[in-house]
Amino acid sequence: MTTPGSDILRADQLSLSYGAQQVVRDVSIAFTAPQTVAVTGPSGSGKTSLLHCLSGLDRRATGSVSLLGHELGTLGPDELAQLRLSHVGFVFQSADLVPELTLRQNIALPLQLARAPRRHVAERVAELVEGLGLAESADRRPGQVSGGQAQRCAVARAVVARPRVVFADEPTGALDQANRDVVLEMLISQVRAIDGLLVTVTHDPEVADRFERRVGLSDGRVIGDDTEADHADVV
Repeated sequence: MTTPGSDILRADQLSLSYGAQQVVRDVSIAFTAPQTVAVTGPSGSGKTSLLHCLSGLDRRATGSVSLLGHELGTLGPDELAQLRLSHVGFVFQSADLVPELTLRQNIALPLQLARAPRRHVAERVAELVEGLGLAESADRRPGQVSGGQAQRCAVARAVVARPRVVFADEPTGALDQANRDVVLEMLISQVRAIDGLLVTVTHDPEVADRFERRVGLSDGRVIGDDTEADHADVV
């Protein structure tokens, strides 16, 4: 069990290769909570690969990752799935919604899998649907809504269970400014409300400036780690 100010996520000598291409190179980094972090860098710098390793989505890396006191390399598939279901949210760049379900049903899915009470599920989903402006599209399927609406739904699904750690891969990359601001406000406010950790990959300097900490990558290596207070802009 972690406490405020302790390391909630840590990587030690983390490296990942795809064939002959090394995409993450000997990364050692730690994150505390509460904290919002932007991972920045040019295309191909290893941002998404690092995020997948830190969240346990990619387990091929060497080195170690500790998440919420659990060494990910020691967990079996079922244990890892339960950890993510209970304590971790993930926003994919392409939304990655279940196409057969409505937006409302997609948002509710993590709570339903966790067997949360039906009334709690309905109330929490309604709160997020309203907060993200999805009321008119909530009962449509992903293929029937805009990309911006689908991405807002993906954000709601990631935070619906109030996870302690949220990972987001370019969550605003395909959004216009209005949708971008709504998504960022929801992500940051939801994580801050529970003193959690938000780690977001972004190529947008304006987005990165809204986070308390900025970690720069180049060629799979950490080349900068900026935690200066004057960058802790509030959305």
